[in-house]
Amino acid sequence: MGANTVIIDYGVGNLFSLSMGLRKIGEDAEITADVAKIKGARRLILPGVGAFEGAATKLRDSGLSELIKEEVACGKPLMGICLGMQLLFQESYEYGVHKGLGLIPGKVVPLKGYVDPGLKIPHIGWNALEIRKPECPIFKYSEQGDHVYFVHSFYATECEADTAAVTEYSKTVTATVWKDNVFGCQFHPEKSGEKGLKILKAFCELG
Repeated sequence: MGANTVIIDYGVGNLFSLSMGLRKIGEDAEITADVAKIKGARRLILPGVGAFEGAATKLRDSGLSELIKEEVACGKPLMGICLGMQLLFQESYEYGVHKGLGLIPGKVVPLKGYVDPGLKIPHIGWNALEIRKPECPIFKYSEQGDHVYFVHSFYATECEADTAAVTEYSKTVTATVWKDNVFGCQFHPEKSGEKGLKILKAFCELG
């Protein structure tokens, strides 16, 4: 019998800290790329750090892109984290134009040229969430203004209809997206202390 929650391992992502975060909330989670285990899980987490193109290529070449889309189509909850969230979108403009999973309408573009020139990129640090859709299931235990931890140089745009929370980095930046059973966090809930663990806990009650 497989784990209730599977962290999809496609060679990109800080899997250990995410695994430890889930362990802290008592969640039975497994890091795997095994098709049977992914199909047998109640919910999926897509992590990711690094470049969009490399991650998207690994997902496609491994066959995991189609598997993820099939599982989502069957109603299985999916959470993308950081680069994993960006991969949910139709395309990214990170050093070229690259196709994502297309699960959420929108695109991923650079923070550079959008936020104030004096701000550091990557955007690294703690920022407050402005929750725009408090009915979003992963905010079940969250409060307006909760601070979470970001590390990113690109952000999602043209996704207003599915934006569940934003943050401010001189300009409004998409922090969380939600479309049906698909969720994305630009921040790292597993590195965001108790506030982040509450988001993981709420997600792990789905499915």
